[in-house]
Amino acid sequence: MQKISLKDYVLIISALASFLTPFMSSAVNVALPAMVNQFQIDVIMQNWIPASYLLSAAIFAVPFGRISEIYGMKKVFTWGMIIFTISSFLSAIAPSAMELIIFRIVQGVGSAMIFVTSLALISEAFPPEERGKAIGITIAVVYAGLSLGPVLGGILTRNFGWPSIFLITIPIGILTIIMVLGKVKVEWANQKGKKFDVVGSVLYSLALFMLMYGFSTLPNLNGIGLIIMGIVLMVGFVKWELYHPSPIFNMKLFKNFTFAFSSLAALINYSATFAVALLLSLFLQYIKGLDAQTTGLILVAQPGVMAIVAPLAGRLSDKKDPQLLAAIGMGITTTGLFALAFISENTGITFIILSLVILGLGFGLFSSPNTNAIMGSVQRKYYGIASATVSSMRLIGQSFSLGMVTLIFSFIIGRVQISPQFYPALLQSTQVAFILFSVLCFTGIFASLAKRNRKKAEY
Repeated sequence: MQKISLKDYVLIISALASFLTPFMSSAVNVALPAMVNQFQIDVIMQNWIPASYLLSAAIFAVPFGRISEIYGMKKVFTWGMIIFTISSFLSAIAPSAMELIIFRIVQGVGSAMIFVTSLALISEAFPPEERGKAIGITIAVVYAGLSLGPVLGGILTRNFGWPSIFLITIPIGILTIIMVLGKVKVEWANQKGKKFDVVGSVLYSLALFMLMYGFSTLPNLNGIGLIIMGIVLMVGFVKWELYHPSPIFNMKLFKNFTFAFSSLAALINYSATFAVALLLSLFLQYIKGLDAQTTGLILVAQPGVMAIVAPLAGRLSDKKDPQLLAAIGMGITTTGLFALAFISENTGITFIILSLVILGLGFGLFSSPNTNAIMGSVQRKYYGIASATVSSMRLIGQSFSLGMVTLIFSFIIGRVQISPQFYPALLQSTQVAFILFSVLCFTGIFASLAKRNRKKAEY
C-alpha cells in the first residue's frame, strides 16, 4: 500500500476546509426565508445574515495573510478551523437575528484564517508543474460544497430546521483539526522574524468596513459619509504600505500586470456572480412558491457544473495561457447573467436551470486558470500574500455583490418583510440586479486579457 505523502495530506486538509465555507454560504442562502419567518425581520436585515459573515472575512483576510507568513501558515489555518467550528455551534443556537449576525461575524474571522492559508499551503507543498492541478481539485471541492449546500441546506431546513445546516459542519471541522495536528508536522513561515504592521492592519480593516457598510446603507447620508471616510483611509493605507519596511500587503506586487489584472478580474467576477444564488433562492421560494428543498435541487445546477469544469480547467491552465482561459470563462458567465435578466413570474424552471448551467461552465472555466495566473506570477516567498489576495478579492467581491443587491432592495422594495404585495418589487429588483451584474462581468473580460508580465514579481 502506497504511503500518503505530506502534499497529499495538505491537499486533503485544504479540500475539507475548502468544502465547509462555501457549503455554509450556499446553504444559508436557501435557509434565509425560514430564518426570516422565525425572526420576523425585514429584507435589509435578512441580507445582513450572509453579508456580515463575508464582510468580516474580507476585513480580516489580509491581516491574517501577513500573520501566517510571519508566525506560520499551519498555525493560522488550525486556529481558523477551531474558531469556525465553535462559531458554527453558536450560530445554530442563536436566539435572535442580531445574535446570529454576531456569531456569523466570528465565523467570518475563522473563515478568513482558513481562506488565506489553504491556497498558500498547497502552493508550498506542490511543485509548480503540479500546482494548477492541485488548485483545480481544491476549487472543485469548493464547488462541491456550493453544490451540496443548496441541496442539503434545503433538505435540512425543511426537515430539521435551519440550525441543522450549522450543526452538520461541526464533525467535518473536528476531523480537519485532528488531521492537521496529527499529520502535518511541517510549518511554513516564509517571513519569520519580520514585524507585523499593526497600523496598516487597522487602516485596512477600518477602510474596508466603512466602504462596505457605507455602501450597504445608501442612499442615507450616513452611508455617503462612511464611503468618503473609507476612501480616505484606503488611500492612507496604500501610502503607508508603500513605505513601510514590513507591510501587511506588498503593494509593489501590483506592478506586475498579471498579478494586478488577474486580481481585478477575480474581484469583478465574484461581484457579478455571488448574489445569483440569493436572488434565485428568493425568486423560487417567494414568487414561484417552491419549498427550500426543491429550490436547493434547482440551484445545484450551477455549482455542479463548476465542480466538473474547474479541475479540467486547472489542468489545462498548466499547459495553456491561463489568462485567455479566464477571459473565455468570463465571457460565458456574462451570457448566463444576461439571460437571467429576462426572468418573470412566467419563466419556466428549465430556462433557469439552463442559465445556471451556462453560469457554472463560465465560472468553472474562469476560476482555476485565474487563480493559477495569480499564484504563478509571484515568487515563492509571496505565496502567503498572493493567497490572501485571491481570498480578499473573492470576499470583497462577494460582499460587494450582496451590497449591490441590498442597495437595489432598499431603493425598490424598502425596509419591509417580503409578502405577496411586494413580489412585483422583488421581481423588478432581481431583473435590475442581473442587468447590472451582466454589464459588470462584461468589463471583467478585458481585465482578464490585460497586458501580462513574463517575469515573476520580485519586490
